[in-house]
Amino acid sequence: MDGSNDGDGLRLLVIGLDAGCRPILEPLFEAGETPTLRRLFEAGTSGPLESQIPPWTASAWPSLYTGKNPGKHGVFDFLSFDGYDWTVVNSTHVRERPVWELLSEHGLSSVVVNLPVTHPAREFDGALIPGMTAPEEPDCHPEGILEDVEKACGEYRIYPQNGAEPAESIEAYERVTELRGKAFRYLCRRFEPDFGFLQFQQTDSVFHERDGEKRAVEAVYREVDHQIEATIERHDPENVLIVSDHGMGRVTGHEFRVNEFLRNEGLLAARKGGEGMPDWSRAWENDLLAGNDADDHEAGPLERAMNVAATVGITTQRVADALDLVGLKEPVGRRVPNDLLRAASTQVDFPESRAYVRSKSELGIRINLEGREPNGTVPSSEYESIRSALVERLSTMRTPDGEPMFEAVEPRERYFSGPYLDNGPDIVTVPRGFDNAIVADLDGAEFARPRESWNHKRTGIVAATGSAFDESADLEGATIFDVAPTICSLFDVPIDADMDGTALPIVDESAVTDYPAYEPATIAVTDDGAVEDRLSDLGYL
Repeated sequence: MDGSNDGDGLRLLVIGLDAGCRPILEPLFEAGETPTLRRLFEAGTSGPLESQIPPWTASAWPSLYTGKNPGKHGVFDFLSFDGYDWTVVNSTHVRERPVWELLSEHGLSSVVVNLPVTHPAREFDGALIPGMTAPEEPDCHPEGILEDVEKACGEYRIYPQNGAEPAESIEAYERVTELRGKAFRYLCRRFEPDFGFLQFQQTDSVFHERDGEKRAVEAVYREVDHQIEATIERHDPENVLIVSDHGMGRVTGHEFRVNEFLRNEGLLAARKGGEGMPDWSRAWENDLLAGNDADDHEAGPLERAMNVAATVGITTQRVADALDLVGLKEPVGRRVPNDLLRAASTQVDFPESRAYVRSKSELGIRINLEGREPNGTVPSSEYESIRSALVERLSTMRTPDGEPMFEAVEPRERYFSGPYLDNGPDIVTVPRGFDNAIVADLDGAEFARPRESWNHKRTGIVAATGSAFDESADLEGATIFDVAPTICSLFDVPIDADMDGTALPIVDESAVTDYPAYEPATIAVTDDGAVEDRLSDLGYL
């Protein structure tokens, strides 16, 4: 049972709506689907919240909860690269203080539920259940707390799973959203925190997995609204701050295959037979659908045949196009082992290339630099000339419609600064209005129709209501880097001088100070094939 609250209430409740934005929320407000959210927006002040580049979940949430850009906290993407190999990011890749650890250092307690890239949890005053990129049954804080949550609230899941209903069903979305609220309220009753951060991921997933289907979006937001209502009724927070990591909208432009462009420019080498790097075949959904660990795989006769077929030009793109003509692409494609599909694809030969896109979510081009990459082919003396030439060439790139492909193509220093600058791409490519998209595939043509009709936009939302906030303040110009300084200021905790944002004008900004160097945990690998499968399901890998 969810129980009732006997505590004193939260001083600040932060609600995270992944991909939340006005174009999505306004129709829900008008249709009466989300009365609690509408009331919170109308009771206080609200405005746009500009995301970072790249405006993707795994990098943007750490920027929001540390107040620092990826060059400082170290996470640029869902993936972290070691040479040409990769692993899915986790909290050990975040090399700066989360705001709840900063509050803990000043005697304030927190409850954090479902925030991405927070596994494994570190010690602080309070409780944390991780969100996206964590495995099921993650390491939580304090140890054993997840078992207590499940005893009190029922089974807890990070991701919708196959069971009584399909993982991508509306019922599964509603259930996993309900679990967020129940777990958060249980932890608030138990720990009586000063600060609470409750994040909802399905507000983003429903657009990737169900193509923004109106009925599914409404169902997800209705359940989110219900959980917010129950949380406010139960714990009576003095102040509520609603934030998102980015926005969401339709993609109606073009998909640009940057690696294909680089190959045509003579900068990228390719190979066939499933041996290109990194080994993306580990991260596909069919392993999850079959209930297999993605690492437990040996090539069978069909896969070996597909390898041979790939060497003579029979690629998965051609197979998929043929299946599409007869209406079988989706049902057949979901049942062919993905290692077979990958084996038949043309892949980037990273060690032999001079420049490439490692991951589409990284939103940029990496140069294969001598002394940095294991098999670097570009001498340091040529780095700037190659980078400048690519920036100039791509800045003038036009889509087949004659429109600019990018709104910006810049050296990485334009967007990032800090000790981990070298972890990111060397050139950042920002699609025009995010109505165009980039991918890392090698499929023959440089341009194609976008595979996803909905994807991230840079503008999210922020809303604030409560006794500590100036509800008449104008929030125009707010960025995700301003959220952590705002939280610090509400609690009169000194702001880290190294944060990239400033407190929003809803609060009086607290003092700024230099904190001792953060001592993050040793980087560890999340060894869980289902996490990679989940990211693949959502189109991030």
